[in-house]
Amino acid sequence: MKPKTKILIIAGSDSSGGAGIQADIKTVTSLGGYAMTAVTAITAQNTTGVLSIVSIPPKEIENQILFTAKDIKPDAIKIGMLHSKEVIEKVLFSLNKIKNSKIVLDPVMVAKGGTKLINNPAISILKNKLMKKVFLITPNIPEAEVLVGKKITNLDEMILAAYTLIHLGANNVLLKGGHLKGNNVQDVLVNQKELHIFKNKKLSTHNTHGTGCTLSSAIATFLGCGKPLYKSCELGILYVNNAIRSNLTYGKGRGPINHLNSIELNKKFK
Repeated sequence: MKPKTKILIIAGSDSSGGAGIQADIKTVTSLGGYAMTAVTAITAQNTTGVLSIVSIPPKEIENQILFTAKDIKPDAIKIGMLHSKEVIEKVLFSLNKIKNSKIVLDPVMVAKGGTKLINNPAISILKNKLMKKVFLITPNIPEAEVLVGKKITNLDEMILAAYTLIHLGANNVLLKGGHLKGNNVQDVLVNQKELHIFKNKKLSTHNTHGTGCTLSSAIATFLGCGKPLYKSCELGILYVNNAIRSNLTYGKGRGPINHLNSIELNKKFK
């Protein structure tokens, strides 16, 4: 098969392969897309946590984005880990040059193990400038709490927080509800005209490393194929749930999900 869409990923790497650039590439590829990358940071991590983070110079991040996009024009862009104000400024500069309208921002702030991945000046510019530039922002509950400055403990508070982000300048918000207790996961999609709630049964597993990266990359891939926002979110959530359902048991901590759940291997390679 030939790739259906070209996706530029701007994010940090994960040496364990479960999240970050590695998860993004696997997701885009598994869903029939062609993945390009601009690496923002290199992390040494595994399923138990993050050992170290090495930043890529902001100018080199800009070079990766612009030189890649000049040659192969992306149909959509996914943005993940942006750890400093200087990096976000370079990304904003680059996005203004590329002029792509299908941009998905996953505001990565804290790793699953609790390591903080972004500093306060970066959070401020993300909230006040970058969030307004992108088509869709996909925060989880802890990230949304940072952005709106309020605790979120139930569905009503999720909806209120999502609309607060719209009021602050976001175009579309998919607020993920996986951190709330209960038997179901409810994800809230809002913009100025509509509200949708995706309700799915919560899967009992600790192996959820990289779900946020995977979901945002899946949505970007579907948007790049020309699907509308609601359908792209619906299919992205379905893909992630199927990947979690595989329940891989790699590593001693929060294991990865199965990005290959959408692929059937051609019999000549079996």
